[in-house]
Amino acid sequence: MTPNGRTRIGAYGLVLQRQRLLLCRISPSVPEWAGWWTLPGGGVEFGEHPEGAMIREVREETGLVVRAAGLAGLDSLVVPGADPAVHSLRILYFTEVLEGALRNEVDGSTDLCEWHPLESVRMLPIVGLVETALDLL
Repeated sequence: MTPNGRTRIGAYGLVLQRQRLLLCRISPSVPEWAGWWTLPGGGVEFGEHPEGAMIREVREETGLVVRAAGLAGLDSLVVPGADPAVHSLRILYFTEVLEGALRNEVDGSTDLCEWHPLESVRMLPIVGLVETALDLL
């Protein structure tokens, strides 16, 4: 491994209802991934508990208030082509929706949130994190 890399920690929610998974479409603000679907979630801020970060990020991206219903798993990804190289640790939580109404994020890294039937998620352009999530289900 390169000593010039950095580590990024993210926390993501597996939000399920009636055999549907909530996904968020990556916005044009992230040109290399624009139009691809990902899980709601994102970076853990310094000093923030990952569970709290997941709850905050899900609310910011979807309008839904969730609670963690258990740890689903951990995903580790090294992006060596970045400058500097990035090691991304992504913590996935099962969730329970407590309240809120689904809405889209404005001026963020995602621009659309939708429920997708589990059996058709793999037909979408999905990031590797969603593949990992599907394997955990």
